[in-house]
Amino acid sequence: MKPKDWFIFILLGAIWSASFLWIKIAISEIGPFALVAFRVTFGALTGIPIVLCARTKWPRDRATWLTFSLLGVTSVAIPFVLISWGEKTIDSAVVSILNATTPLFTIFIAHLYLHDDRITLPKVLGLILGFAGVTILMLQDLDPNSRNSVIGQVAVLVASFFYAASSVYARLKTAHVPGLVRGAAPLVTASLAMWIITPIAEQPVKIPTLPITWVAVLWLGILGSGLALMLWYYLLHAIGPTRATVVSYIFPLGGVILGVIFLKEPLTWNLALGAALIISSIAVVNWRPKNV
Repeated sequence: MKPKDWFIFILLGAIWSASFLWIKIAISEIGPFALVAFRVTFGALTGIPIVLCARTKWPRDRATWLTFSLLGVTSVAIPFVLISWGEKTIDSAVVSILNATTPLFTIFIAHLYLHDDRITLPKVLGLILGFAGVTILMLQDLDPNSRNSVIGQVAVLVASFFYAASSVYARLKTAHVPGLVRGAAPLVTASLAMWIITPIAEQPVKIPTLPITWVAVLWLGILGSGLALMLWYYLLHAIGPTRATVVSYIFPLGGVILGVIFLKEPLTWNLALGAALIISSIAVVNWRPKNV
């Protein structure tokens, strides 16, 4: 990857690393549908001014907006709701591990539909190394006495599949759209979809009252959605879905690093080994031999 791609990859991982924590905080007061509705709305309100300030033209053809309508549901609304709902019944460590299956799904889907993102031995080895690293990294946070809901775990796995399939579809269908619009348009359509379904799915729709909940919602909306999706769609088209989705391996790694640095948490063997495997996996997945 180019230095710019690496910078965006790391920045995106840093932004999304804290998402599970803020989701956990927000759903302690409001429901998952309301959370996602507010989140994508603030995300859209962040993305739209950026597109307008950059004087980027919005697409005007029906086919492109149909594509973004589908992506708003499959790449934003559905996985956001499934993960938020899943976090009500399962530990965040389990969510991190299950979310790390996204690149494993992606490599197979991309191989079927993209000519420039085929299955290769380095990619397979890298993804396996990374998933092993995430699992080892989160071992200390897995409580054997906790009652992690099976249906909650299935929900996060389904969300990971939606992320993977939507990434490949977006790579296929949105290459002709300006980069900033790729990130903002799905948030616009997701907002419309969520405010239609939320009053039906959650009655009554609960408005946040606690300041910390508003902080969580604003963080998830402005940074975790508005800015992050613009970075994500750039990365998706720059390096391909398989390598882009490896960013999910950074989520638990970022949390652990922050804990060691700022919370003085101990650096145990599983943290060191898990981190080493994740970093190695990212290098392996992105390794391309020079043509001789």
